[in-house]
Amino acid sequence: MIDLRLLREDPDRVRASQRARGEDVALVDSLLAADERRRSSGVRFDELRNEQKGLGKLIGKATGDEKAELLKRASQLAADVKAADAERDAADAETQELLQRLGNLVHPEVPVGGEEDFVTLETHGTHRDFAAEGFEPKDHLELGQLLGAIDVERGAKVSGSRFYFLTGVGALLELALVNAAIAQATAAGFTPMLTPALVRPQSMAGTGFLGQAAQDVYHLDKDDLYLVGTSEVPLAAYHMDEILDADRLPLRYAGFSPCFRREAGSHGKDTRGIFRVHQFDKVEMFSYVLPEDAQAEHQRLLEWEKQWLTSLELPFRVIDVASADLGASAARKFDCEAWIPTQGKYRELTSTSDCTEFQSRRLSIRVREDKKVRPLATLNGTLCAVPRTIVAILENHQQADGSVRVPEVLRPYLGGREVLEPVAK
Repeated sequence: MIDLRLLREDPDRVRASQRARGEDVALVDSLLAADERRRSSGVRFDELRNEQKGLGKLIGKATGDEKAELLKRASQLAADVKAADAERDAADAETQELLQRLGNLVHPEVPVGGEEDFVTLETHGTHRDFAAEGFEPKDHLELGQLLGAIDVERGAKVSGSRFYFLTGVGALLELALVNAAIAQATAAGFTPMLTPALVRPQSMAGTGFLGQAAQDVYHLDKDDLYLVGTSEVPLAAYHMDEILDADRLPLRYAGFSPCFRREAGSHGKDTRGIFRVHQFDKVEMFSYVLPEDAQAEHQRLLEWEKQWLTSLELPFRVIDVASADLGASAARKFDCEAWIPTQGKYRELTSTSDCTEFQSRRLSIRVREDKKVRPLATLNGTLCAVPRTIVAILENHQQADGSVRVPEVLRPYLGGREVLEPVAK
């Protein structure tokens, strides 16, 4: 959530942010009105309580008719205090409810617009010319089937559409990717974490995933627990309700977890293969830093993502995501998109977001510095979303005979294999 003082002092900035997100600008005025009611009802409650306390002292000294009048006033005051208390609580609840609906303030350098209004910041690597090499590239599913690596038919039989099995070298390739990604993150100073896949509502809401993203979240009604769509959620909630000493920062974690997404808003999109699925594994970077260090940390996370994709020898580009495509928590987001040859376009592989103080305020995570306590900043960055990375590796490193060359960084984790060979039928 944003700072209410900022809202009161500069509401036009908040309105502009909402407008850039394509969200309800009227929410800002509703929130300002609720906040005013909250503060005025709080003042009235305090005034009545003070009068009530003073009256109690007078009653002890009064006698006769004076005491009777004071007691009558005390009875009325008790009712007024109770009503003022209820009004204050209601106004506070309304303020908090509206505040939870407000997205983070968009960074001023973010391009304004929808999904297609991003700005390309840089491009890395070159696309292979398969025609010059003398063959038509196969898509990842055909390659995965030739290698005995991907089985979507049995995934659908067992679990339904958008589920899959990774088999043989497919399973080994996932394990190699995860181990290589964790090795890079550990070398960069991240603490490896295996995180819960189920979290409580306050953890999910605190990271901002129960607003506009709620349609893609799996909820277990009986237990009132949510399946995470990213280990960002448990990593953000890891220090919930804590005060961290400034000299411990930055804190950097690399979480590995299964991830679950309904993909409710993607009906009919990427139904072939394993690019867009309901369950996948992912290595996620997460940082806690001082607010003034957040932008520099955002660039560091992006550099680690670029290092990872470069080590996999993938052509990719970096985009500055447009305002309406940010997600509620992010003030700014960079995506790294890999080239997918059979689609003839770049597709998102990694993403890194600067969430400023938005999540820490919702989760009550603060930092103590020079005896002062204040919210800190949180940032996240995908290092390896496994299925999409497998898609990019298979398609970009395929050879004419259906085999796939293994990037050098993965070979130690695949028993020294240099090539994944098609299996005999």
